[in-house]
Amino acid sequence: MPPDSPPAAVPAPDLPASTPPGLSALFVAFAKISLAGFGGVLVWARRGIVDQHRWMTADEFNETYALCHFLPGPNVVNLSVVFGSRFRGIPGSIAAFAGLLGPPVVIMTILAALYARYGEIDALRRILAGVSCAAVGLLLSAVFRMMMPLVKRRDLVALVLLAAVFVAIGLLRLPLAAVLLVAIPLSIAITFAMRRRVPA
Repeated sequence: MPPDSPPAAVPAPDLPASTPPGLSALFVAFAKISLAGFGGVLVWARRGIVDQHRWMTADEFNETYALCHFLPGPNVVNLSVVFGSRFRGIPGSIAAFAGLLGPPVVIMTILAALYARYGEIDALRRILAGVSCAAVGLLLSAVFRMMMPLVKRRDLVALVLLAAVFVAIGLLRLPLAAVLLVAIPLSIAITFAMRRRVPA
């Protein structure tokens, strides 16, 4: 008697989508990210790319975002360009870039004109202070979510390096360039040595 056929495989939740996004999908996705993420675009970028559309795994997102830290310009803007180029080349970069920056530029231009007229109102200042606290909370949330792949893999070396860079820049106030000049070659060397030790 032939064995029962196995049940259909369920795709793992951390796998990216098999169909790459088109230009319109890139524009709309990054427009939604930008419109949802005033003061905390990174949170919504990770949620949209990794959790909703599954265009990248959590590790791929972390690696791409880490690369964008070492490119000139704002990190999330760099992310849109790199991400769009990965799937659709130069047109994809333009579509993602336009989606990320287009709607906020229009909205912020209008808000800037309103703030120039009504910015002295005390109630408005208190509202903006509350919004800034919410933005910090969103940023911390994204940081912890991006750390989870390292925690799940129990990657102690990466966590130690992360903590060391945080202490050096955040607490000791060492120059960013000097810390990166030490941390980048050190992390690359450690990763290379660890991968060479892994048996084939």
